[in-house]
Amino acid sequence: MKKQPQITEKTRQTFVEVFCELYSQKPIEKISVQEIAKKSGYNRSTFYQYFTDIYELLDALENDLLNDIKEELAKKELSMHTVQDALHCLDKKEHLLVLNALLGDYGSPRFLKRLKKEITLNRLELNVPQNPSLTPYLIEFYLSTSLSLFRLWLQRQKDLSSEEFFKLVDNLYSKGVTSYSKE
Repeated sequence: MKKQPQITEKTRQTFVEVFCELYSQKPIEKISVQEIAKKSGYNRSTFYQYFTDIYELLDALENDLLNDIKEELAKKELSMHTVQDALHCLDKKEHLLVLNALLGDYGSPRFLKRLKKEITLNRLELNVPQNPSLTPYLIEFYLSTSLSLFRLWLQRQKDLSSEEFFKLVDNLYSKGVTSYSKE
């Protein structure tokens, strides 16, 4: 008897959602397959039909998200706004639970590194000085700051609208922090 694809995907998605909730609250080392299965309403053997372990589930989450970004960025032209374009790709309702887990307090630095690499792979065009030794520092500053602000925005439960947030990031890069200070 074959399983129905929509039921299979729903079961897989339930495991993903429960894992993301747990990963948002504690380190991956403290999460067990048994805990995910129990909270999902399934037994461990059902979990193992979808994933070999928790780390495979994590890899699948990261890969799915990075593939979405890659596909979205492939549709866009190279520009100075590539980082903002990537953040816009991440700012989707369907990514929120996964991002809260991956960029949360217990998230993996490895994911951030992979995300930065995905954004910069021949896509990021900055007006950088002639001194090529500075370029990696400028790119790291640009990426790290943008992603850190995005992470804070998620942690604050998107207390600014998407438009306000992206305008803030753009203004910070173009005009600096001093444009927000009292004179």
